[in-house]
Amino acid sequence: MPVKVAKTAGFCFGVKRAVDAVYDAIKNGKKIATLGEVIHNPQVIEDLASKGVYSYDNVKDIPEDHIIVIRAHGVGRDIYEQIGDREHIDLTCPFVSKIHKIVEEHYNKGYKIIIVGDEKHPEVIGINGWCNYEATVIDSEAEEINTDFGNAPICVVAQTTIKKEYFVQIVQILKKACKSTLEFDTICSATRNRQEEAAELAVQSDCMIIVGGTKSSNTKKLYEISKKLCPETYHVETAEELPQKQYYKIGITAGASTPARIIREVVKAMSENLKKEESFAELFEQYDQKTLNNGDIIDGQVVEVRKNEVIVDLGGFKYNGQLSADQITDDPSLEPSDVVKEGDTIRVYVVGVNDAEGKVVLSRKKLVAMESWNKIKAAYESEQIMEGKIIKSVKGGLIALADDAQVFIPARQVSEKYVSDLDSLVGETLTFKLVELDERRKRVVGSARVLLEAERKAKEAEFWADAEEGKHYSGTVKSLTSFGAFVDIGGVDGLVHISELSWNKIKHPSEVCAVGDVMDVYIKEINPETKKISLGFKKIEDNPWTIAQGKVNVGDVITVKIVRMMPFGAFAEIIPSVDGLIHISQIADKRIGKPEDVLEIGQEVEVKVTEANWEAKKISLSIRALIEKEEPEVVEEVVEEDKPEEALVYSTDPEVEVEEPIEVEPAEEAPAEVVEEAPAEETAE
Repeated sequence: MPVKVAKTAGFCFGVKRAVDAVYDAIKNGKKIATLGEVIHNPQVIEDLASKGVYSYDNVKDIPEDHIIVIRAHGVGRDIYEQIGDREHIDLTCPFVSKIHKIVEEHYNKGYKIIIVGDEKHPEVIGINGWCNYEATVIDSEAEEINTDFGNAPICVVAQTTIKKEYFVQIVQILKKACKSTLEFDTICSATRNRQEEAAELAVQSDCMIIVGGTKSSNTKKLYEISKKLCPETYHVETAEELPQKQYYKIGITAGASTPARIIREVVKAMSENLKKEESFAELFEQYDQKTLNNGDIIDGQVVEVRKNEVIVDLGGFKYNGQLSADQITDDPSLEPSDVVKEGDTIRVYVVGVNDAEGKVVLSRKKLVAMESWNKIKAAYESEQIMEGKIIKSVKGGLIALADDAQVFIPARQVSEKYVSDLDSLVGETLTFKLVELDERRKRVVGSARVLLEAERKAKEAEFWADAEEGKHYSGTVKSLTSFGAFVDIGGVDGLVHISELSWNKIKHPSEVCAVGDVMDVYIKEINPETKKISLGFKKIEDNPWTIAQGKVNVGDVITVKIVRMMPFGAFAEIIPSVDGLIHISQIADKRIGKPEDVLEIGQEVEVKVTEANWEAKKISLSIRALIEKEEPEVVEEVVEEDKPEEALVYSTDPEVEVEEPIEVEPAEEAPAEVVEEAPAEETAE
């Protein structure tokens, strides 16, 4: 039955440095006095007092012939001013000194200082002294937090010994409430490691001994952590306070201000108690009368696996344990037989013992939750990316099972976009990051969205590093609007305007593409400042005008279709998206009032290409040119028998006798004869 001591138990670097320096000064025969207790350990304080070293609360109370010792907790700037030129030894922990510099620097820049910690703790008081004692101190376990700091930017630091999860929770609350929040995680790594190791040791032990002064803040935190995981946890200052009981597995750790000497005494006392020899009769009597208590953790052997429960032999206890199906795993899709088999040795948590009914109620899930909580905490603090199976949807989100712990993922954190049907994700595996952890409520919140956003930002940075006009991308259509399609080209979206989707005129982008389609696009225009990207999609070789230029030449006779009328002519479709103009003067071989007098929409006619300006995208067509060409030349022939060879002229004078006709030569292009009528009186004569 072993005794296991935490590797991190005892003095931390800062405390050891301070204590060693004080004892060195004593050896050198110096008169020294400490400003406050050098560490929170009564045994060390008593030993120093026996050597003539006393602690004082105020500088003015320290005798003038004594060297002033500033303890590891540190002091405010005003205390250094009070000390002035007096000889002193500054033993402030380097980690605490770092906080002083952060606070002073940002206070001078106009930041409101927030300290997360115990306002009565000497370390916190000292930190506050570097911002003129104007900081707001928020208790790490406060139920309500004041976030009314106006519009001033805030700078948040932490007491070195507080719990990491409390600090993170408070920072998240402040970030949501304040416009500008600057955080510094100033929790000592040694403190964090000590707390993690205490939690791991508590799960493995049936008794935990926490050694340290009752005034020690970090020792109290170790006790609180261990007590939650191991009910039999004791906080002692010396070996005399140890419990007089026997245990199978004992874990021992100590606060940062506990001397190694005291830890050794505790370990020795517990080991001697465990190692004392016992007779066979005593061992048999112990075995035969073993009892179980609520909260015990014990190993048992599976003797029967039923549909709704598992029966466990508890090894020497008079009753077998009953492990119901709902206490085996959180995964509702698993049967008891999927988790354990007959003959398996499993560790269980005793929920209740009923001697009257001979019943011992067990829980594997509760124990797994205890053990998995430490893994979850480690994953949270290391910002580890996790995978979990979605086991159910609840109001406002999903529950994922990761490392045997339930993680709540709010609906808005499931994806970058709104997911309307959360039930559809049950049974799926989701990758996420832990963003909130509540130690008191044992509640942890995950987010897949933060990973997606981080991935998108990384892709954006990569994209903007080498983006340039003309560069081609294989993109995915993300959404459609009436004016175009937004295409993801690697972490960023660009717009393909509706006019760029097709050479033909379309009414909506859905005529060409759909969400999810992969398109080959290129950058037409890019603005790194506004982050706006205009994409091209149409290919030059698909340009109808390029196609037409290869098919149509001036002088060609082609068949076209009338598509629209204008007062000055008619437009005819040569090929889809390429029209030519038949001017009103070229529609017929005679003057017409309007194109509709001769042509109709949809009518196909033959035309002659009379002019083509490919750059201006103008083609002139003519129907009249074909009409004139088809009309034959009119040649006037004079038929001999019809040609007048002679004309007979008869005289109107009765006195003239004409025996033969007089031959008259016809004049060339003789004008029409004009006969003037004689006046009436002359006719009468």
